[in-house]
Amino acid sequence: MTENKGFYKRLLILTLPIVIQNLITTSLNMLDTLMIGNLGEVQLAAVGVANQFYFLYSLLVMGIGAGCSILIAQLWGKKDEEKIHSVLKLGLIGAIGFALVFMMIGFFASETIIGLFNSDTEVIRLGSDYLRISIFSYFVSALSFVYAGALRSIGNSALPMWGSLVGLVINGVLNAILIFGLLGAPALGVSGAAIATLIARIVECLIILTVVTLKVKPLRLSSKDFKHIEIPMVKLLYQTALPVVLNEACWGLANITYTMIYGHIGVNAIATTQITSTIINLFTIVIFGMAHASVVIIGNEIGANREEEGITYAKKIIRLAVVVGIIMAITLAVLAPFIVQVYNVSEMVRDDAMKILMIYAIFMLPRVYNGVQIVGILRGGGDAKYGSIAQGLSMWLVGIPLAFIAAYVFKWSISSVIFLSTFEEVLRFFILRRRFKSNKWINNMVKDMA
Repeated sequence: MTENKGFYKRLLILTLPIVIQNLITTSLNMLDTLMIGNLGEVQLAAVGVANQFYFLYSLLVMGIGAGCSILIAQLWGKKDEEKIHSVLKLGLIGAIGFALVFMMIGFFASETIIGLFNSDTEVIRLGSDYLRISIFSYFVSALSFVYAGALRSIGNSALPMWGSLVGLVINGVLNAILIFGLLGAPALGVSGAAIATLIARIVECLIILTVVTLKVKPLRLSSKDFKHIEIPMVKLLYQTALPVVLNEACWGLANITYTMIYGHIGVNAIATTQITSTIINLFTIVIFGMAHASVVIIGNEIGANREEEGITYAKKIIRLAVVVGIIMAITLAVLAPFIVQVYNVSEMVRDDAMKILMIYAIFMLPRVYNGVQIVGILRGGGDAKYGSIAQGLSMWLVGIPLAFIAAYVFKWSISSVIFLSTFEEVLRFFILRRRFKSNKWINNMVKDMA
């Protein structure tokens, strides 16, 4: 009993700051949605579409960060700070590279990007304005993502949380001033929201970098660390991070494809999914909080050559995930009617949003299980590849084809399209359950590292 209490206490200490940080990040997005939603559905759709580009970028960079965090978690269990520096260095180089590429594409091809999702000229114009400003935040976001993953892997999940909290406050205040023209500032609308987001992300990054430099020795890099590139470490990081990056890219592209399918239905469908995705993210943060904590706990045990303990902890996490999934499903179903009333949108959009939230509640349990397995347990155990394959196949061979047929062939409503495509979660559940029970997901990647 005492051992169980110790485990769950450790899990809570790791999970809670991650959940709070993800809540803060999601709240920032929801704050943007609520404030921009007061300008109208066209403005809401424009920002929602523009953020799809950032969504794809962030998934790729977070994939690099997650790949680093897997290795760092196992290396932290091994107490090898030198190798941790090597992994962190390579992760930063890769993330910055992605950031620069996306910044160039987003700045010079903003209208083309927005036009992929919607043909409305006003949506394209406003979305392009937002993208060309917010694109400059991608560089600092790359640094924040990689350092946040590394900090969590060594048990410090509080610092990224505090950085995000300050960013939220700054974003909210600047949104109010710049969107609506308070305190004598010009009313910049969508462009004002982009400027506020840019400043908030810069401040968040500076906080993390400053504290790491001053107080977190295991992650404190110097110019000397960048003078040499260890080829074996590059290969190991490549093998570890590539499945994660591909998984995030596959998932991100799939969600973008879903958005394009929804865009075919109409502007109202885009506005509806922007609202529901923002709301469901408030519940999903718990999933990813548990998952990221699982990477640390499982990774530390595997890296320290305590595989049996790692398996035992994984089983406890899964049991907890089931309980959490049931609670979240009931909570979403009960609160959904009240939540949708907050948004200043048409009755049609509100009704569709209500139906979609009920669908998400129905499929919440397999969603929680799948998220904890793919993002948490399998990655912490060194088996990121299997989760990536399972997710990719279920999304692209089941979910997207069903959504395409429902929208383009049968011309169903947005809620019906989402209901049909969500059956991919059920398929993924059975695939992952079989893998977990086999114990083939255990892979100590740093065991033979000198």
